[in-house]
Amino acid sequence: MTQNMETDPFNVSMRKFLKQVGVTSQQAIEKAVADAGLKGQGRLTVRAVITAERAGLHHVVEGDIELG
Repeated sequence: MTQNMETDPFNVSMRKFLKQVGVTSQQAIEKAVADAGLKGQGRLTVRAVITAERAGLHHVVEGDIELG
């Protein structure tokens, strides 16, 4: 019997991890911007790095966040 994506343990675990990454990263960026007094001052370039040594993964995502 094949499990669908919503019940597959790997997929469920990955989604939980990615949700945690998203929420905690947003909080950290918001705090850093507030602490540096950057709100309303152009753009902020942000880089996220995901690594999984056992799987040989090194994934980088870079982008700009509009500061308002």
